[in-house]
Amino acid sequence: MRSKKPLRPGHGFYPSPLTPHSSPAIGRASHLTPHSSCGFTLLELLVAVAIFAVLAAMAYGGLRNALDTRARVEQQAAQLAALQLAFTLMERDIEQAVNRKIRDNYDSEQPAMRGVEQGEPLLEFTRTGWRNPGLAARSGLQRVAYAVKDQQLLRSTWVALDRAPNSAPQDAVLLENVNAVEVRFFDAKFAAQRQWPLIDRASNTVTEPLPRAVEFSIDVEGWGRITRLFRVADGA
Repeated sequence: MRSKKPLRPGHGFYPSPLTPHSSPAIGRASHLTPHSSCGFTLLELLVAVAIFAVLAAMAYGGLRNALDTRARVEQQAAQLAALQLAFTLMERDIEQAVNRKIRDNYDSEQPAMRGVEQGEPLLEFTRTGWRNPGLAARSGLQRVAYAVKDQQLLRSTWVALDRAPNSAPQDAVLLENVNAVEVRFFDAKFAAQRQWPLIDRASNTVTEPLPRAVEFSIDVEGWGRITRLFRVADGA
């Protein structure tokens, strides 16, 4: 009688290790539960959104503060540039003041320089050094005036020294938001005068046509009171 040989793996009804029934992937898949998930819960999403909202609010606040600071710095820089330009023009005008009388629109004689501490005109005078690059048929002298109107510091000029009845000035705005302007004049003895020119009441004649210096005190909103002293080259 022939003996039976034991069946080896892979023969007969025994499953082979390489058969699909023994696949590692299928073996692992059999251990997964129906409740396994790789996403976020609603609570986790709400927490993430809340954190993002807080960070966004903080970032927006910082950005807004930076933009506001930048705007204020640019505004201050523009005002400072306007102040520097105004004082530069004043210095050039006043330093070149000359003793030249004029006749106004009513054919009345006006002194070389006239002005009051407060009121109109603050300052009006004749200056030299008026550039003429186009070689126009005109003088190198120019009549200049400074006044305050509607919180604006104005610089006015005339084409001709001796004006016709219909002569009108050309106005240029130097400064905005001007609260007040005061002008003082310093005579030959360096004494401050509230108005100019100095007149001898006995003879009704001008004793000093030009002062030694002119002082401007300007009160500008946001900057306070700023005072500058300008020398007059042809002054007493």
